[in-house]
Amino acid sequence: MSMEVTAWNAVYNAMHAQEDKRPFSKATIKRIIGFAQPHRRELIGFLFLSAIGAGLAVATPVLAGRVVEAIINGESTGLVAGLAVVIAVIAVAEAGFGLVERWFSARIGEGIILDLRTSVFGHVQKMPIAFFTRTRTGALVSRLNNDVIGAQRAFSDILSGVVSNFVTLVLALVVMMSISWQITLLALVLLPVFVLPAQRMGTRLARLEREAANHNSHMSTQMTERFSAAGATLVKLFARPDNELSEFAARASRVRDIGVRTAMVQWVFITALTLVGALALALVYGLGGFYALRGQLDAGSVVALSLLLTRLYAPLTSLASARVEVMSALVSFSRVFEVLDLKPLIDESPTAQPVPDGPVTVEFDHVDFGYPSADKVSLASLEEVAKLDVRGGEQILHDVSFVAEPGQMVALVGSSGAGKSTIAQLIPRLYDVDDGAVRLSGVDVRDLSIDSLRQTIGMVTQDGHLFHESIRANLLLARADASEEELWDVLRRARLDQLIASLPAGLDTIVGERGYRLSGGERQRLTIARLLLAQPRVVILDEATAHLDSTSEAAVQAALGEALAGRTAVVIAHRLSTVRTADQILVIEAGHVVEKGTHTELMAHGGRYEELYRTQFEEQEIVEPVA
Repeated sequence: MSMEVTAWNAVYNAMHAQEDKRPFSKATIKRIIGFAQPHRRELIGFLFLSAIGAGLAVATPVLAGRVVEAIINGESTGLVAGLAVVIAVIAVAEAGFGLVERWFSARIGEGIILDLRTSVFGHVQKMPIAFFTRTRTGALVSRLNNDVIGAQRAFSDILSGVVSNFVTLVLALVVMMSISWQITLLALVLLPVFVLPAQRMGTRLARLEREAANHNSHMSTQMTERFSAAGATLVKLFARPDNELSEFAARASRVRDIGVRTAMVQWVFITALTLVGALALALVYGLGGFYALRGQLDAGSVVALSLLLTRLYAPLTSLASARVEVMSALVSFSRVFEVLDLKPLIDESPTAQPVPDGPVTVEFDHVDFGYPSADKVSLASLEEVAKLDVRGGEQILHDVSFVAEPGQMVALVGSSGAGKSTIAQLIPRLYDVDDGAVRLSGVDVRDLSIDSLRQTIGMVTQDGHLFHESIRANLLLARADASEEELWDVLRRARLDQLIASLPAGLDTIVGERGYRLSGGERQRLTIARLLLAQPRVVILDEATAHLDSTSEAAVQAALGEALAGRTAVVIAHRLSTVRTADQILVIEAGHVVEKGTHTELMAHGGRYEELYRTQFEEQEIVEPVA
């Protein structure tokens, strides 16, 4: 490796190093070793090949010096040819070992990336909804990309670099000292001039790189939010595109300025290091030539020393920056472990059982609940705040009790923020109760398996979320083995078959981000079709028609009729006219069940329900315009 390449490597490593002042415990190292354990055979082979490659790298300069000596001394052409053949064989061997070493490196690195990513992805999926409501998606994605890749470098690059550089350094020093200890010591005197600028300038480059990365992160967030359908609509509605462009341009300009400064610092840095290397080489040639002319050193030895010099300076410089690289990799590992160490609030019992067969009863038995505080479900680094908000834990639900018998519809009504959606989220166990119990067919949901809960309960929310995939893919989320006939059947029952059939790509039509290529009513009916495909025994509707016009609402209500038929249902309704036929209506206020009964009973009672119903009816009255 040439001195210039070594200098560029030092620049790159310094720029991409991460600073972190936290101590790293033995437990962290053990966990890292645990991830490496499945790849131990590849690691051993990798390190063995790295050591052999380092030895071959030192052999070539020695042989080159011997060739020069043979030519000067007028030795046989056979010797010169033989040495040339040996050098060629070593070159071929280096290339071959390098190829196999690269294969091992790729296998280890990509294998560790796979292990880390799947571990984090699987763990994140177990986190409660509160985790996702607090976490910045970009910060979480960064853990799966940047930090995972940074962590795997500890094995694929840093470990082999330390081993090969150490072997190269030791062999180069031994050979150089055996040729001329005086020249070797003088060459080492120049080493601080070579290494210290790398550390100082590297720190400055790293600071510039982090500042640029920070601005790029903000620009990325701005683009992600503003380029979504909802974000672009918001910008256009409030007439702020010029302000958005100005803010974006300011950050982009700052990144440009940093880029110019970085380029100049890099140039000065590389030039300085290359110059020092050239001076050291001049020292070897000058002093070595002096000794050679006095007969104290062979000309071939001078050539060997000059070639070995790069084998000395390059590994010394790399090893000097190895600590920074190792710490950077440890930071990446620690950031990944931070996520893995977040304990999910929902754990499946070792003795979990499936939901009993047959129609399902939903029962709330004196349920109390409060949302967890941020320090229990999130990380400051994922929220991109200096300190987590420890507030939270206030009780939201108070002594909530009701029973939805098999096939019955229980409606939850009340003011916004009263706790209706919270009740709905406790049934599929998105959260666990603080006190009391939620039961399905008499069994506490905490004693039921997660898979059986997902198969038993289907939920439609008011936003009707869809992935940026095809209609087919969004439907198959409910049941991956569904046939083509079953897909068209649920679309027909959701009053969507004719619309989908009219589309050029049919079921393979991409719905767009969050389903924005469909209207609100179409999006809701597609989520209902997905529910029908899942065939749940319990259906939860969380204001499924809240934001629809009357035409779309009529179509969705017809589809909901299919979804609710014969199933136990818990329905949260904003429009009270849609729940008049419910078997039981619960009025929720401030987390309490303040009234309970049928529509007729509650209207006759003249309480909060009657007040809500009358107020809503008056608001919906159509006033004829005066001629």
